[in-house]
Amino acid sequence: MPPTLASLVHHSALKLTVRAGEDRLDVPVRWAHVSELADPVPYMEGGELLLITALKLDAEDPEAMRRYVRRLVGAGVVGLGFAVGVNYEEIPGALVDACAEEGLPLLEVPRRTPFLAISKAVSAAIAADQYRAVTAGFAAQRELTKQALNTGPEGVLTALAAQVDGWAALYDASGAVVAAAPEWAGRRAARLTAEVERLRERSAPASSVVGGPDHDDRVELHSLGTGRRPRAALAVGTAAALGTAERYAVHSAIALLTLTTERSRSLHAAEQRIGTAVLRMLLAGEPDHARAVAGDLYGGLLDAPFRMIVAESPSGTAGEPLGELAEAVESAAARAGEAVLVVPEGERLVVLAADQGAAVAACAAYATALEAARAVPEQGRAEEEELIVGLSAPAGPIAAAAAYKQAEQALSVARRRGRVFVEHEQLAAGSVLPLLADDAVKAFADGLLRALHEHDATGRGDLVASLRAWLSRHGQWDAAAADLGVHRHTLRYRMRRVEEILGRSLDDPDVRMELWLALKATSTE
Repeated sequence: MPPTLASLVHHSALKLTVRAGEDRLDVPVRWAHVSELADPVPYMEGGELLLITALKLDAEDPEAMRRYVRRLVGAGVVGLGFAVGVNYEEIPGALVDACAEEGLPLLEVPRRTPFLAISKAVSAAIAADQYRAVTAGFAAQRELTKQALNTGPEGVLTALAAQVDGWAALYDASGAVVAAAPEWAGRRAARLTAEVERLRERSAPASSVVGGPDHDDRVELHSLGTGRRPRAALAVGTAAALGTAERYAVHSAIALLTLTTERSRSLHAAEQRIGTAVLRMLLAGEPDHARAVAGDLYGGLLDAPFRMIVAESPSGTAGEPLGELAEAVESAAARAGEAVLVVPEGERLVVLAADQGAAVAACAAYATALEAARAVPEQGRAEEEELIVGLSAPAGPIAAAAAYKQAEQALSVARRRGRVFVEHEQLAAGSVLPLLADDAVKAFADGLLRALHEHDATGRGDLVASLRAWLSRHGQWDAAAADLGVHRHTLRYRMRRVEEILGRSLDDPDVRMELWLALKATSTE
């Protein structure tokens, strides 16, 4: 602890006597300063014990002493030492009364105690306190390092919480709590997610303080990582501001957790290279080789149904949106203890995740939130924030290539419909008719039916309506003629004219299919 007025009073060699402010002796002393100026306040920084002989003070004037003491208190002076037997044989009553009124501790300094002795005592106590803090800081650093090597981030948090007599928590790149110590601190840390997200928006290294006098605790947030974008964050909660030793412990924890994070990034890169090889083998139809390469790292992912996710940035900038999606998916999988395979492919991101798992749910939630945000007009929305995602149906290793194709098909539909997220199962459960709204399909339909429409425009018959009725009745002449209100021979004549004009045979099922889809496409306009 730093020196206090009480420790100076109890210093046997100084022989100090308390004359006022007995209830405020526990205040720390930052320095002992001698000044005989009538107004030393401009030279004070706060926390000083001011030593005087009242050489230039009218110490017997009550009003002058009130103004003097009031100025000292306002400047943050924590105590006043008055040397007796120099200019005054005893401390004037006006000064004693003024100090008592303002609550400023007043110490009587005997003539045989030089001010230099008091300054030396304060200086020695400050140096001893700093030495203790540095020693404690190095001890904390050794303990934190040992825990980092033996038990990883969880051990570092436990040791840090003990060192600061508070709690500590680690957040991942998405702002979710990864670990906390003690265990109860997880609930407190979870309430700071919004503050952690704001911290992540700033360039690393970054820090902020949450809470204070009106809160249960004071929490410091620190970003972790050496890159521009923080990879994780550390929260440290204490009842009061950190001291020197505690500050050493926090800085050591930041360094160790950053080292762990950077090491994890290297391991992650290696794992990603293995994941890329596994994915290529699956898509090449070599599931046995893929399983052998996956080993324990991804092997469990290939033992149960999985989903294939293909995401891309329409603007062609794969940075932020794909990176944030990857972080969301990987963080969710880590919290759930799931294996997930994430492979960047240029402007695309390919993910292989367990069916009905946390990673797939996180992907859907991220895309849903992004789609909801797009629905709200925003000025200056960055184009690179755009993202589209396609999700396959559940599949196994043998059908990986088919699942990849399904995800690509869903991605294509999402692109055409202006959607963020489309599941392949949604396409199978719906209708093909909405797909006919594509401009290319409509152009094909207009070209195929143009000659029939031109024929009908001359008033020589209603071939388009007759063709529609005949196709809708699956080529049943009587039923189609009845729908049109004409004789079946008339309908037969019209269908022959259709064949002549189009140069195609209605006996060909492919021709009938193309004509029916063309009619449906033009009817949607």
